[in-house]
This record gives sequence, structure tokens and C-alpha cells, in this order.
Amino acid sequence: MAMNITLADNADVEPYEGKNIDATWTDTHRDEVGLQAEAYLCVLLKYDIVTNWASLNAIYKVILTEYVARTIAIQGILFNTGGYNGPVEIEDMISISFDKLQKIQKILDKSDIQDFLGV
Repeated sequence: MAMNITLADNADVEPYEGKNIDATWTDTHRDEVGLQAEAYLCVLLKYDIVTNWASLNAIYKVILTEYVARTIAIQGILFNTGGYNGPVEIEDMISISFDKLQKIQKILDKSDIQDFLGV
């Protein structure tokens, strides 16, 4: 089964989840979190990037895809941490993604960046 969101797919999410992601963390779960992340970005940017995805520049899409993929991955890791190699691995994986999410959000929150992206 494939994910049914616009901004990211399994290939985008899997590197951030790691190889120890719980097998019961399904595409349905990923879709639910992905939709929430997409909605958050639309509100942050005050622009419907989902509906207008095809009109955005391909290189600009990378940062938006990364945001959604990392958000999904964090929730996937937290869904069931039992497969990971202890709390240090879990904390590192989540902290790295969370730090990147904060940096992306800080960038996207600037009106001059929004103008540059065309959103």
C-alpha cells in the first residue's frame, strides 16, 4: 500500500524512520500524520501548497517534503520504540529530525522566503 498524501511518500520518510521502525506503523498511520503536517504547512505559509503542489518549483519542494517526511518519521519512531537499540538511538533520531523541523519552520516563517517560494 502506498501513502496517500501529496508532499511526501514512503521513499521520503523511510530514511528518517530508520530500519528499526515497527512493522505495524502502516501507511494509514503515515497518511494521518502526513495530512496533519501538510495542513500545518498550509496554515504557516497561508497558502494551499497541497492543491498548488504542481505549480511549485521542484527545488523548493524539497524543503517542504523534508518537513512532512521528518514529522511522519518522528511519530513513527514514537509509535513503538521497542525495535530500536535503546533510548540513546531513539533520542538521537528524534532530536536530529526535530532540530531540522525547527530550522525549516524558522526559514518558512519569514515573509521574504515565502515571497521567494511564491507562496
